[in-house]
Amino acid sequence: MISILLATYNWPQALKLCLESLETQTDRHFEIIIADDGSTDNTKKVIEQFKTSSSIAINHLWQEDQGFRKTIILNRAIAAAHGDYLIFLDGDCIVQPDFVARHRSLAQKGYLVTGSRVLLNEKLTQELLTWSHWNFKRFSASLLGERFSGGINKYWPLKMKFGNGPWRDYQKFVWRRIKGCNMACWKADAEAINGFDETMTGWGHEDADFVFRLQRHQIIRKSGSWATEVLHLFHKIHDQSNAAENARRVREKILAKAM
Repeated sequence: MISILLATYNWPQALKLCLESLETQTDRHFEIIIADDGSTDNTKKVIEQFKTSSSIAINHLWQEDQGFRKTIILNRAIAAAHGDYLIFLDGDCIVQPDFVARHRSLAQKGYLVTGSRVLLNEKLTQELLTWSHWNFKRFSASLLGERFSGGINKYWPLKMKFGNGPWRDYQKFVWRRIKGCNMACWKADAEAINGFDETMTGWGHEDADFVFRLQRHQIIRKSGSWATEVLHLFHKIHDQSNAAENARRVREKILAKAM
């Protein structure tokens, strides 16, 4: 089984769309574990409402809001997962109906997958947040127009999908295109490296550190582009005051391996 580890923090409107998009999956053999980094009761209400209308197993893990501590709550989610394969997803992302199926098709022992995203602008994001319910067919009807108007930054990866193959494999660690909002690995591999580095607090690069340590553990990174794209809702930039320090720590690990 697949476990989707869904990270969220105080954006219940976006989480509602994300959960509704997961409800539309063609491959339904998965559970959802919500890794909640201190949201208020408004988020809990969205989750409880989803539970009443969905047959998908869902587990809500919550920790007190003490700043950005995503690494800690994700490690709790990893430990709680019943699936042997983990997909990491953020609550500000909407998935396509074949999202789980595409990730399952790319899953391979000894590999991790770093997925891709399509950025939505503020205008389109605000429009989607007014919808009473997520509808992928309705969204897809105006894709080309949204691409020309700047509503989305990519068009073809939403229309064309490619399968597995050695062309997806990275030969070495590359910082580029690592997005914690869409990546996957085997639970056993995540546990073998002790999950995310919980000493990394504040926004920034905890995902790159996780991928680097998996690759150092002889896990091969595979690109999930042109298969697993998520729709990333527009939001203001997070507090990046810790980003430079977190990046420095990842670079130190890379240098130590090279030495």
